[in-house]
Amino acid sequence: MGDALDPVEPPPTRWAFPPATSADEDGIVGLGADLSPGTLLAAYRQGLFPMHIDRSRRLAWWSPDPRGILPIDGLCVSRSLAKSCRRYDVRVDTAFVDVIDACGDPSRPGGWINRDIRSAYLRLHALGWAHSVETWTADGYLVGGLYGVAIGGLFAGESMFHTERDTSKVALVGLVEHLRAGGATVLDVQWTTPHLRSLGAVDIPRDEYLRRLAEALDRPLPEVFRRSP
Repeated sequence: MGDALDPVEPPPTRWAFPPATSADEDGIVGLGADLSPGTLLAAYRQGLFPMHIDRSRRLAWWSPDPRGILPIDGLCVSRSLAKSCRRYDVRVDTAFVDVIDACGDPSRPGGWINRDIRSAYLRLHALGWAHSVETWTADGYLVGGLYGVAIGGLFAGESMFHTERDTSKVALVGLVEHLRAGGATVLDVQWTTPHLRSLGAVDIPRDEYLRRLAEALDRPLPEVFRRSP
């Protein structure tokens, strides 16, 4: 067995993004470009993330103000959630395709993960940048999980799903434990929701997010997200 490998750096993007601080009142920095690995990584490194507008094929790049984060040391774990955590196993990167497909189930309200997004993050996963954190039953059934992008000490969460109570939260608890152990400093959740706020997510000004992002990008990638040779 060799040492774990760093992610593969793809060819650079051919696009130049406007600065995150130029976003309009909705948080949109610009429209267009592509979803190549180099473009996605350049965006995350500048504080942007992609999402199509209103299920259309118009690709937008977002930098909301305020920005939602979940402080690494601020996760709220209730007694019932702690009990749920003891019932399940948490694994990393053993079922990325299954997780993104569950997150992108078209029957889910507000679904936004279309074929282009799916393909883009599968490419990022193959290069070692996109990762899944999964919740499994003791008898081997996938019942919850999340996926996102890890760059240095940043984890940019993209989506989560559950088929049993608390199982997306169990994956989140597992993710935070890995991030804390690996020295990561930013868990980006894009926008806060009542669900995420109940777990400790907070809103911070865009400028503060960009400052924390710059510091996080200089940190080493947690070992759990490095690829096997």
